[in-house]
Amino acid sequence: MTRADPRLPALLAAATIATQICYPLASGTARDVLIVVVVCLFAAASLTTAWVGRGVRAGAALVGAGLVGLAAEIVGVNTGFPFGSYAYTGHLGPRLLGAPVLIGLAWLMFAWPAAVVAARLAGPVPLRVAATAWALASWDLFLDPQLVAAGGWRWEHPRPHLPGVPTVPLSNLGGWLLVSLVVAALLQPVVRAPAPGDAVAITLFVWTWLSSVLALAAFLALPAAAAWGGAAMAAVAVPLLARLRIRSR
Repeated sequence: MTRADPRLPALLAAATIATQICYPLASGTARDVLIVVVVCLFAAASLTTAWVGRGVRAGAALVGAGLVGLAAEIVGVNTGFPFGSYAYTGHLGPRLLGAPVLIGLAWLMFAWPAAVVAARLAGPVPLRVAATAWALASWDLFLDPQLVAAGGWRWEHPRPHLPGVPTVPLSNLGGWLLVSLVVAALLQPVVRAPAPGDAVAITLFVWTWLSSVLALAAFLALPAAAAWGGAAMAAVAVPLLARLRIRSR
């Protein structure tokens, strides 16, 4: 099977960024639509980046990662494990056994940038898996408060929680770290040496970090979530940028 057009990931990434810029400026149902569009574009960008750079096996592994995430959400929303007790509303589209299908794409969309960035930072496989899991789970420190405020889901018992983020329990971060470890173990065998298209994944990671801090702090009235997510993702993003700068020299 031939690989995708190498220009496609960059085009999809540009469309993702352009659409995300519109999100804080929208309101009401327009935001609901933009959530769906952003997730679909971002997932397509990640999937085509994996396919272009590393072939069908990498694409299949990333689809598997999305299915792991969706399965975890199905278990979570029906049992409370591993994230805590929560319920989805009707804002995120069709559901499968209680969990929106879109959530599987959300896991897929950021799993690839997290895996690529971790592979650039850590040598041994266990360290790469741990770095991937942290990078992926730290993103949810932005995502969960934002989507709870937007009406995507609600938590039944949002305590204990991080200071300043009373809508999301700490159990959610623990659940994300657990599921992210499984996702990372699935992806790291196909993310080894640098490959074509990695620049797109790295750009999406750094953009997500910086733009999320700005959006939550300046536009979405979630300054504490901006601070927690910004600090957590910085643990990966700052060393990454430092390493890329050294290599460019």
